[in-house]
Amino acid sequence: MMSWRARTATEGDLAAIMALERAVFPEDAWSEDAMRAELAHAGGRYAVAVGEADEVLGYAGLRVAGAQADIQTIAVAPSARRQGIGRALIVELLEEARGRGATEVFLEVRADNASARALYESLGFREIGVRPRYYSGRVDAVVMRLPLAPQGTFATRRAD
Repeated sequence: MMSWRARTATEGDLAAIMALERAVFPEDAWSEDAMRAELAHAGGRYAVAVGEADEVLGYAGLRVAGAQADIQTIAVAPSARRQGIGRALIVELLEEARGRGATEVFLEVRADNASARALYESLGFREIGVRPRYYSGRVDAVVMRLPLAPQGTFATRRAD
């Protein structure tokens, strides 16, 4: 297992986030301007997972508006997968959403991304709809929702 820690993303992380964004989502990568705006948005929070040399291994973003929150994006470097990074980043954002008063969290995931869908389901997200041809005009997005209890914790360990 590699050593890493999570922290709040800053504008100084933008170049590393964008490199990972383009590598993980080559056809659907956000623009640098869009990501910069996300990092600066008062209604949001982005977290990064960093390794021992402070390299960005993953990132995830949240946007909260009243009682609803959206997981905007999440990516983990292929070399850092299966280390619990994605789960830990999502759990951190779920706690942030709860702390800001959200009572439900939504996300979209590629219909063909079975591992991400399994992760979200293991955290309690359930499918509520489909957006046809959402990704690159070809792949459907599965819309998922998680109701947030007022207090409690989320599972942070992978269920084997």
